[in-house]
Amino acid sequence: MKKNLFSPTLLTIAVLISACSTVPRTTSFLEQTRRDYGVAQNNPNVARYAPLEMQQATIAMNQANLASTHDDSEDKINKLAYIAKDKIALAQEVTKQKLAEVAMASTVKERDQMVLNQRTAEADQAKMNAADSQRKTQEAQAHAAQLEAELADLAAKKTDRGMVITLGDVLFGTDLSRLNSNGMHTAQKLADVLNQNPQRTVLIEGFTDSTGTAPYNQELSERRAKAVRSALQDMGIAAERIAIRGYGQDFPVASNDTAGNRQMNRRVEIVLSDDNGKIAQR
Repeated sequence: MKKNLFSPTLLTIAVLISACSTVPRTTSFLEQTRRDYGVAQNNPNVARYAPLEMQQATIAMNQANLASTHDDSEDKINKLAYIAKDKIALAQEVTKQKLAEVAMASTVKERDQMVLNQRTAEADQAKMNAADSQRKTQEAQAHAAQLEAELADLAAKKTDRGMVITLGDVLFGTDLSRLNSNGMHTAQKLADVLNQNPQRTVLIEGFTDSTGTAPYNQELSERRAKAVRSALQDMGIAAERIAIRGYGQDFPVASNDTAGNRQMNRRVEIVLSDDNGKIAQR
């Protein structure tokens, strides 16, 4: 009698060994899903911006893998893989949206910073302009005060035509057009004013009394105006800054009926221009 070589115990062991050596079932769709999952898992932005969606994708991926190891049908494996793939795609889409929001926020922040920087720069520039304007105003006021003091020393008078400096007859030799020492001293003071105010010009006007003939008085008034011009030029004032006119016995400041009045009419008036070099006509 032959012995049975396959006892129940050996048969059970064989079945277990056969079960353990079974190769997990897979599909091309599952493999593609696994690759997609690997890409998402290795993307730090997904973990940062879509952690909950990625957690759901991991659960779905594990279920698909488990079905593969249990040798479930391809339809079931693909169905679970599709669910996993959909959740992976959701995690990636959420990540994409969040990245877009971050980029937009960064753009807005940069724009706001640019606006802030521009406004700050404008405010700083406005402060600098205000300070510069104040400095220029103070300098102009100081310069005006200095000019006023210098003109006061020349006994200048403010008129509709501007500041007028009068050189009386006593600053010239009797019936002459040459300036005497006092006249030269006054001319030097005027030259100093003009040198300190290069934007200003002068109009030198000569006048006489009514004594003598009109042609003679006209010529004398012109010669006296020219004498003042020559003195200023010798003191460094450019010729183009000096204009002259002789009016003779016209435009008297007093009647010519007394010696004192006639002396007042014998004069040279120097009209100082404004800051733009303009002088109003008589």
